Parts: sequence; C-alpha cells; structure tokens
Amino acid sequence: MKVDGKTHQAIEHTVHCLIGCGIGEILGMLIAASLGWHRPGRLALAIVLAFTFGYLLTYRGVRKQVATPREALKITIATDTVSIFTMELVDNTIEFIIPNALAVTASSFRFWWGLAVSLLIAFIITVPVNRYMMSRRPHHSH
Repeated sequence: MKVDGKTHQAIEHTVHCLIGCGIGEILGMLIAASLGWHRPGRLALAIVLAFTFGYLLTYRGVRKQVATPREALKITIATDTVSIFTMELVDNTIEFIIPNALAVTASSFRFWWGLAVSLLIAFIITVPVNRYMMSRRPHHSH
C-alpha cells in the first residue's frame, strides 16, 4: 500500500500524539490508583495529563521552528487540540467498553491490555482526522 505525503505526515503527527497521550494515560492511572481514586478521578487526571504531555511534546518541537514562545503555543494548540481530543475520546470510550479496564491496578494484565487496545484503536481513528485537519490548515503539519 502506497502512502501519500499528507497521510505520512498524519501518521507521524498521530504517533507523536499517541506518545503524549500514552504517557499521560499511564501516569494519570498510576497516580490516581495509588491515591485510591475511583473511575471519575482516574479518568480526569489521565485526560489532563494526556493533554499536558501531548501539548508539551509538540510545543518542544514547534518552538525550535518559530521565533516566539507565543507563536509556538498558538501552533501547538491549533495542531494538537483536535488530535488529542479525538484520541482521548476513542481511548476512554474503549476503556469503558472493556470490562473493569478502569478499575484494575497497573500490576494487572487487563490494565495494560486494555490500554494497548484502546490506544491502538484511537491511533487508527485519529490518523484520518489528522489528515483531514492537515488538508484544512497548512500549519497543522508541525
């Protein structure tokens, strides 16, 4: 299967998003579980950290390419918000569907299996979303 340039860029951007979301999800779930938080608290912390790490990873790369921190922040928010939102929506929906995926601890196989499955599906769904966004905005390719 041949992948065109925009699709290749969308895949690269989505991998970047996946890394940030994965870090945030794992840290959020680990921290919340260690504090004894239940499902809503775990989800909220994981989502906040997924956005935080997703934005930070993109900002770091964009900042090297632009003149000001403000410009880098604007580009980061413009390019990552829809991507991270899509990935988190799909990821957390899948985790809700998998029985007890959000109720187990990090030492459980079900935690890691559920996270891997949900992030994989989120990645597959987010690539075309990012490709569409890139076709609408030239700066989305950062």
